[in-house]
Amino acid sequence: MASPISVYHSSPLDSHIASTGKNSLKMELLADVSLLPGEDRITDQEIIYMCPFSGAVKGKVLITNYRLYFKSSDADVPLALDVPLGVISRVEKMGGASSRGENSYGLDITCKDMRNLRFALKQEGHSRRGIFEMLYRYAFPLSHGLPLFAYVSQEKYPEDGWIVYKAMEEFRRQGLPNNEWRITFINKSYDLCDTYPTVLAVPFKCKEDDLRRVAAFRSRGRIPVLSWIHRKNQAVIVRCSQPLVGMSGKRNKDDERYLDLIREANDTTKKLTIYDARPNVNAVANKATGGGYEGDEYLNAELVFLDIQNIHVMRESLKKLKDIVYPNVEESHWLSSLESTHWLEHIKLVLSGAIQVADKVSSGNSVLVHCSDGWDRTAQLTSLAMLMLDSHYRTLRGFQVLIEKEWISFGHKFASRIGHGDKNHADQDRSPIFVQFIDCVWQMTKQFPTAFEFNEHLLLTILDHLYSCRFGTFLYNCESVRDQLELRSKTVSLWSLVNSKMDIYLNPFYTPESGQVLYPVASMRHLELWVTYYIRWNPRIRHQQQSPVEQRYKELLALREEYLKKLEQLQLSDSSSSYQLANSTTPNTTSSTASTPSQQYTHLQTPF
Repeated sequence: MASPISVYHSSPLDSHIASTGKNSLKMELLADVSLLPGEDRITDQEIIYMCPFSGAVKGKVLITNYRLYFKSSDADVPLALDVPLGVISRVEKMGGASSRGENSYGLDITCKDMRNLRFALKQEGHSRRGIFEMLYRYAFPLSHGLPLFAYVSQEKYPEDGWIVYKAMEEFRRQGLPNNEWRITFINKSYDLCDTYPTVLAVPFKCKEDDLRRVAAFRSRGRIPVLSWIHRKNQAVIVRCSQPLVGMSGKRNKDDERYLDLIREANDTTKKLTIYDARPNVNAVANKATGGGYEGDEYLNAELVFLDIQNIHVMRESLKKLKDIVYPNVEESHWLSSLESTHWLEHIKLVLSGAIQVADKVSSGNSVLVHCSDGWDRTAQLTSLAMLMLDSHYRTLRGFQVLIEKEWISFGHKFASRIGHGDKNHADQDRSPIFVQFIDCVWQMTKQFPTAFEFNEHLLLTILDHLYSCRFGTFLYNCESVRDQLELRSKTVSLWSLVNSKMDIYLNPFYTPESGQVLYPVASMRHLELWVTYYIRWNPRIRHQQQSPVEQRYKELLALREEYLKKLEQLQLSDSSSSYQLANSTTPNTTSSTASTPSQQYTHLQTPF
């Protein structure tokens, strides 16, 4: 097993390969692959990639403990694939020893990022057995008693992404604690709720025993806690799970009183608005399994259902979308095919629900948000509403805080929804809930191109590493498990990568506006399919990814920077010569009213 190369280069190909002859190309085909620190070569062999766009391409494949890397051996078809193994959802054998037809024997690989890969091998000598076993073993390490790559990686960055979010710092930024809200550490050992963070904000008047009694009446013990408070009107966004009402219609006086305390914490809230993310019929059906929703016994509260479908509907919707965009885009009936997936309809409903939450809070009314368990649709609604209300979350670092806070610390089940390192691709817990959230954020950046400090590249990077298992950021279901497995001390954060080269993630059009609330238009006419994510593997689309306007603007900014540096050099040299001139002339000349070249430069305006 070869030792890993210590330096990681973002480009996997070296420029000298293009000039080598075909024979040396075959011999040195994979010698130039730059591995991550901690990445080891496992196996490599000659193979044929069945490219859906270029046809059969001969080349060589390399399997490491982190990636599958394929490179074409045909200099006339320059093609390379670099696929993190965490992206792989399923590996299947294609054809058998007796299969007839060219390239009918090999491997079918299904990926989580909207693409599939097919490789053909020679039929004699069980040529695929070794590569299949290694691929299966390292793509699904947890199913084979191996660690995820994030625990093996030896990458080092100048920035420590694990310190981006600190709960107490974020609460202080929001102006907490105050006279109405206090910070509690009742969950410091995860005794109250094993899927909640250790630091929580709750109404000032409630006692710790009250919290325990409320936890007994909320699904998974996920009590109502504060996510965000409006600085001026003191209205709050509170999140939780469904009440355990059941078929018999149970009541809990402590829960009812607790919700009233939330309402009373803000003078302008006459009625606490409870946003139940589910369709009404689903919420009623949940009573049969012991769940349910808040009824008329909750005085001074109003209940609104937002009609957002469950994780299973979302999973099937994305599958349908993949069917019409990969490998080829369904051209003949594109609009009707896209509509039949219902993907944009789900995006619309999520955005519409978040707009209602943001509007209610902006007008001075506190809200409570929940779905069934409070870790999927609830996270979508609270985080999107907070993004609309608070410009801090629209900055590069603020957005990282938002994801760490509302998704990671509050127990969105990343391991269950994504299936990191798990071979069970058909698990019913799989669902693209976080992908859907990032899609909603992208829709907002399209409608408000100057409101976000970060660009589309950041969103794509986040989704790529949602699957890659290279970083610890999105691993496991909740904080208690991460603490138990020493995640922060043994893995690197994605934000370490992002914050170590921030320039490539910045939006050149960004204009900070601290008090502005964003209300995107959640109408089908204004929503778009995120082509540069969902259809990016199509080579025709890939060539169109860079916005020409953004590219030109970046060029102008670089030119402006260059001119400013030259200007600074001229000012320095001019001030130096002026100083020498002043020392060598008579005192009378120093009182001259004529402006110096240095002063003239100071008033120079750049046209950018």
